[in-house]
Amino acid sequence: MKKIWMIMLLALPLFAGSSIDEDQTKQAIVKIYAVAKIPNYLEPWASSVRRSSGSGAIISGNRILTNAHVVANQTFLEVQRYGERRRYIAKVLSVSHQADMALLEVEDKSFFVGAKALELGDLPKIEQKVVVYGFPMGGNTLSATTGVVSRIEHHRYAHSGESFLAVQVDAAVNPGNSGGPALSDGKIVGVVMQSLNKSQNIGYLVPVNMVKHFLTDIKDGKYDGFADLGMVTQRMENPSIKRFYHIDENSTGNLVDTVVYNASLKGLIKVDDIVTAIDGHTIEDDGTVAFRKHEYTSFNYYVDQHQMSEKVTFDIVRERKKMKVEVPLRHIADDLLLVKTTRYDKMPRYLIYGGYIFSPLSRNLLNSVGRNRLKLRYFASQWPTEEKKEVVVLLKVLASDLSRGNYGLTLWPIEKLNGETFDTFDTFYQRVENFKGDFLVLEDKDGVKVVIDRKKAMAKQQEILDKYNIEYGKSIDLRDHNRTLP
Repeated sequence: MKKIWMIMLLALPLFAGSSIDEDQTKQAIVKIYAVAKIPNYLEPWASSVRRSSGSGAIISGNRILTNAHVVANQTFLEVQRYGERRRYIAKVLSVSHQADMALLEVEDKSFFVGAKALELGDLPKIEQKVVVYGFPMGGNTLSATTGVVSRIEHHRYAHSGESFLAVQVDAAVNPGNSGGPALSDGKIVGVVMQSLNKSQNIGYLVPVNMVKHFLTDIKDGKYDGFADLGMVTQRMENPSIKRFYHIDENSTGNLVDTVVYNASLKGLIKVDDIVTAIDGHTIEDDGTVAFRKHEYTSFNYYVDQHQMSEKVTFDIVRERKKMKVEVPLRHIADDLLLVKTTRYDKMPRYLIYGGYIFSPLSRNLLNSVGRNRLKLRYFASQWPTEEKKEVVVLLKVLASDLSRGNYGLTLWPIEKLNGETFDTFDTFYQRVENFKGDFLVLEDKDGVKVVIDRKKAMAKQQEILDKYNIEYGKSIDLRDHNRTLP
């Protein structure tokens, strides 16, 4: 449960003078036991099993609210209420890996007998007291600890790598509290999410407005997600850039640097436009907006207030002319990135061809190899184009007489296949499968080539798989027994 940030929970003691029935509140707190299958992105046919625990809270509709990272990749879930010893089987009802939230359900309704669902409150204010409940390390019984809200602003969510509004609290953080509710005046104001590694008393909550967005989203039975604009903007704090674009020094805004080729605002907002307001809220030169008096965060805050398919309105300046533009929200970040966000609940995609192992580049793979692969990490900062929507890498080469001289290659980005570029891993796979020539030629951006003898690769395929104890030569999504490769 870590990734750049330690994904842990905050636990905060109950403060005196609470007007709510404390015992009733405690009966709505749930301990979650999870068994998960953890994929190995360096050996994508393999996985391991991990057991962990987290916390949650009963909310309306006999549902349990928790973190997505508590139940990610799960194969078996059990839940246990405060003060009870019996565990009940649970399953995931809906999940937002983007915003690190999940809802669980329990088929045996006797689990909920005597429990009163916790209500959702409002976004807390700075210095507002909160109580966080959960089951952190150090014991088996319920923990309740107090703290105050110290900061509210956009922050990187460790589980997905995306940036959303987060509530920072000053509380000791321990593993096991993840998914536990943070209450103020007896209502949920956030869900414990993560802590800042190597710090003291800096923990983060998923704020209640994100929770409400998630619950509204899934009312129709499916999760659409939090929209992404597919636009990169530049701050305009330097006076010279304002003079260059003929912007009054007292006006504020951000300069549009990039618009992704398939973004829904393509053609509506252009490079070199200056966005000055969103939904009527002024965009400051540093890219922030006021969401409350004297409180600022990323202007994407107002994007996150909308559901998918709704529209957001921008005030822009284009070639010295002011105008308003309505932008439909149709895409999440994964629709607009060259290297997708961290994936869960799926096994990695791969193809083995004569011992040469190919896979799309993913954040999971980057997280698996550490920080020393600068060439690969460069791709994670790039945007896709119509010609290149996904990066394919030669993941590794299984040593055999077929691969002599090449089996030291690892994580090698492929630019061309038989002299032609390709846009996605699917296209790459289809071309490999349909190739009938003598030699398959792989090439990187520098022109370095790897040549595979097709007939020998086909003849050696099963022998190599057997030697390395690999059952299938391709991931389950590619598997088709009518295909040539096993």
